[in-house]
Amino acid sequence: MNNLLELRGQFMHRKRPPGFGPLNLPKNSVVTEDHLINLRNQLSNVLANWEEDNTIQGALVSVHYKTVIAKSNRIQSLLSDKGKHPNESIRGAKFVWDDTPKGEVQKHVFTHFVSLDAIRKSIKQLDMAIMVVHKDFRGQITANDTEEINSGKYNNSMMSKSAFLRIVLDANYVEYFAVDRVLDPIVGESIITIYKTGVDTQVLFSKFGIELTNGKMIDETTLRLDQNEIEILQNNASYLIAMNVVNFSKLLETDNKGILIEENYGKRSIVAPQNEPIVGVIDTRFDTRVYFSEWVEYEEMLDESIEPVPEDYFHGTAVSSIIVDGPAFNPILEDNCGHFRVKHFGVAIAKGFSSFAILKMIKDIVAKNRDIKVWNLSLGSAMQINRNFMSPESAELDRIQSEYDVIFVVAGTNKKITDGNKEVRIGAPADSLNSLVVNAVDFYGRKASYTRIGPVLSFFYKPDVSYYGGDGDEKITVCEPNGMAHVSGTSFAAPWITRKLAYLIYKLGLSREIAKALIIDSAAGWERKDNESYAIGYGIVPKKIEDVLQCRDDEIRFVIKGTIDEYETYTYRLPVPRDKDVHPYYARATLVYFPKSNRNQGVDYTSTEMDIHFGRLQEKNGKATIKSIDNNMQADEGLHTLYEKDVRKFYRKWDNVKHISEKIKEKPRPRKVYNSGMWGLCIRAKERQDPNAGNGLAFGVVITLKEMNGINRMDNFIQMCMMHGWIVNEYDLDALQKVYEKAEEDIDFE
Repeated sequence: MNNLLELRGQFMHRKRPPGFGPLNLPKNSVVTEDHLINLRNQLSNVLANWEEDNTIQGALVSVHYKTVIAKSNRIQSLLSDKGKHPNESIRGAKFVWDDTPKGEVQKHVFTHFVSLDAIRKSIKQLDMAIMVVHKDFRGQITANDTEEINSGKYNNSMMSKSAFLRIVLDANYVEYFAVDRVLDPIVGESIITIYKTGVDTQVLFSKFGIELTNGKMIDETTLRLDQNEIEILQNNASYLIAMNVVNFSKLLETDNKGILIEENYGKRSIVAPQNEPIVGVIDTRFDTRVYFSEWVEYEEMLDESIEPVPEDYFHGTAVSSIIVDGPAFNPILEDNCGHFRVKHFGVAIAKGFSSFAILKMIKDIVAKNRDIKVWNLSLGSAMQINRNFMSPESAELDRIQSEYDVIFVVAGTNKKITDGNKEVRIGAPADSLNSLVVNAVDFYGRKASYTRIGPVLSFFYKPDVSYYGGDGDEKITVCEPNGMAHVSGTSFAAPWITRKLAYLIYKLGLSREIAKALIIDSAAGWERKDNESYAIGYGIVPKKIEDVLQCRDDEIRFVIKGTIDEYETYTYRLPVPRDKDVHPYYARATLVYFPKSNRNQGVDYTSTEMDIHFGRLQEKNGKATIKSIDNNMQADEGLHTLYEKDVRKFYRKWDNVKHISEKIKEKPRPRKVYNSGMWGLCIRAKERQDPNAGNGLAFGVVITLKEMNGINRMDNFIQMCMMHGWIVNEYDLDALQKVYEKAEEDIDFE
């Protein structure tokens, strides 16, 4: 087996090239006078609505697009307000689906908050554009017409060329304007998110007779309302509601008390803890009478008025037992990660818990325990996630991970027994993008009978990976308050991945980006197929930590980490070994980063996109370019027609995990050596709103090369890397374990 390598060296940075070319309609596009008139009339209706209702001191306007839209194709001129770009007024984004003869079509909807003057200005612009199209273009304007305009054939004094073309381009992508409202009744106490407007939330709600205290508010737009308050809001201002989720969750049947198989008080033993790493666990209560209690520091977070019952201790105790000593009673799952100490926070009871209350607790828990970098959260909601917005729980986890440099391992949640064979979407907080979300398989690698599915926001791959969680007659063994028990559920798959992450981060000193990428890359392997059911994620993580870190003798695996400070962060100095004039290698790469996010932006949730290009370096017209192994041509020089829907599907645009891989074939064909023979890695960064949101954002990349003829070229690769200025660090597990144990010894000074 070959050990994992780390390459350390200097990345180069390059600013974004100058802006786009002339304002032309896409090929075969047509904008008609009738469409412009319809848009003008729709905005007139929107204006009339807000002239009657001045509650929010402005206007909420929803822009419905014809398809999933790229940032560059959103409105550029219409709804511009006081010289600001329309992107700055976006308060939310969602998807809608229309049935057509060719099937279901997914479309973007953006909700803007603008002044009434911005709407009036847009109406005037549309009026002028309508007259120009009617007079000069016979009622419709085509792509050929816009090309002729840009060549100089435009002489209408009513409207400048650039102003006219911007309105035409906006109209080409917009289907209609409207004031969207939530009309379906919202039942029960819920967590409501409203659009951010020009009025303070407490002042705004007082206008409707709803008094908001700070205790009801997570932030300025997300709050807890009871049934009566929701009815008042819907009757008076249904247009304010951006998102809503029920404020009550409960543990599911497969995650409740297991089948007792051994009463073991005093029968089991474990060595005394020393200075082992500490993992944070946020769960139901912990029973301090169990045999491993010396390894767990327990902190009760529930109010004293909540009387404990025996059932409150089963789930949390079982989860911590796996993290501390799981392989001792599950030898088939021995991972060679050793023991871990746990700091366990009891935040929930078995019969149910308030999502709102737990949100408040998690924020405080992480802030007060900054030394803990790896957290396990195996609580989950029975409710399915919404396809158009993140749950408040997951948004809070993502914010915490972005802010505090920690990582959560989250259970993928389970179906109810009554769900039978129907597909059920995962529940909060398993929609957290920055977290490592774990689903369960049985011991034969098949998805468990209780498996729920992604995607998240109709796009993001969740779960990330799967692991063994027990099913049917073959279950996971845990320690519960009354003894050893057999259980099944994603709650008992997640802690095994928590152990592996804790090993990588605490014992090997890897960054969370590299650690998460290694887990996902090891699960995906070479044979990963796109899983349209979104049940397994990228694959099943290997049992032993050695198989996460090490690779076969004919493979080379190395990691690179860096930060983005400009549009491009790149290196052209990766010396992949060659055999004469060819590179006899397959390649794959996994990129992970932890972007900032904004739940108020709906489906446009993540702020920063990192686009990975990895492959052979070639020169064209005196410039070096990367021929990426996945043929990714985004932002490459030359004309490339790429649609937003396609780049999201094939290149995972806006996903914070990118996995690209070549397929291993029966008859391998070595890759031709280009020019210098080097390979390159380039990360291109894009921002949704704030152009500086991603500055300094860390990324981690895991790259694996597989020799087509089975030859071990590791030594050659290391030598070549050092010759080209890389510092090479080899992760020898045996040596690193001894160093770690020595470093953790207590020293007595005489």
